[in-house]
Amino acid sequence: MKVLFFVAEDWYFHSHRLPLAVAAKAKGCEVVVATRVTDHADKIEKEGVRVVPLRQLVRSSLNPFRELGAIAELYSVVAREKPDVIHNVAMKPVMYGSIVAMMTGVSRRVNALGGLGFVFSSQNLQARILRKFIVSIFRYLLNRKGTAVIVQNKEDFDVVTRACAVDEARVHLIHGAGVDLDVYVPTPLATIDPVVMLASRMIRDKGISEFVEAAKLLRAEGVNARFVLVGKPDGENPASVHESELVRWVSEGVVEWWGHRQDMPQTLAQASIVCLPSYYGEGVPKVLIEAMACGRPIVTTDMPGCRDLVVDSKTGLLVKPRDIESLTAALRTLLLDHARCEALGEEGRKLASTKYSLAIVVEGVLHLYGLVP
Repeated sequence: MKVLFFVAEDWYFHSHRLPLAVAAKAKGCEVVVATRVTDHADKIEKEGVRVVPLRQLVRSSLNPFRELGAIAELYSVVAREKPDVIHNVAMKPVMYGSIVAMMTGVSRRVNALGGLGFVFSSQNLQARILRKFIVSIFRYLLNRKGTAVIVQNKEDFDVVTRACAVDEARVHLIHGAGVDLDVYVPTPLATIDPVVMLASRMIRDKGISEFVEAAKLLRAEGVNARFVLVGKPDGENPASVHESELVRWVSEGVVEWWGHRQDMPQTLAQASIVCLPSYYGEGVPKVLIEAMACGRPIVTTDMPGCRDLVVDSKTGLLVKPRDIESLTAALRTLLLDHARCEALGEEGRKLASTKYSLAIVVEGVLHLYGLVP
């Protein structure tokens, strides 16, 4: 069996889908990924997954001629590779990959929506117009024979099955991308100079500005903590924070900005609290699952996907989206109560182990490939 992944960016495939590809390969599959290549192709191919570079696909493009070019390029790849399974990941690949799979006769199509993103979370005019278009397209494409759809939270399940009218039998709830429990392991929480960390792409909808404002307020109160941003701007996202603004926050002494990090297990080990005050259309945020596996308490918003990880306030604290006061209060509570942080971290590790482990997620997807019962 040949499995072809269609993913917009090679860094995303490396971060979120490579373990799944390796597991499929271990089952005897030939695995190929068609993606735009930046700097992760060698790392992917080192694991035995062949990379087919795409040059036309741009996540942020709305140019109809460029989009037709992207579909044509993908068509040539799929027609040449002749996969038994095409696994499309994220909004635009799901649309274009489904169109091409229908044209080329790929018999098994797995469409993974890792959250519904900017188009479904934003209320600006462009997002609302795109949303109507995408709902219509999904209704047509995702009800085709041989099609399975993966969503990561119940709210997205409801959107896909109700707003998009996709048959419930085709839609599968698989919680996130999974976390390797042997790599992300608990370590002691710091008691001196605790670090409050927000690790994400630097886009406003992830709550970056609210985090910075909360840091300012807590510093003004004299609360002892370091506030750290981890990640880089995303030029393909219209809500990206400009690098100059990040540099300004650092120069003002509000936050530290560590940029993009490859060593996330070691990075999260330096945090005492992991915060993601997102109001983006998340699936289940991978960084929060990783933080929980590391025994870190989390602070996140009462939003789809995010709220799933905070069970009865036993693994972390929920705050209102876009609410600086609520966020500040939650961070203050944890920074002043080390014992509670430890208790939340222990419960988080348990939840990550029982519901969000890589083994559970991989088995669920391999079942859709027809590789496990």
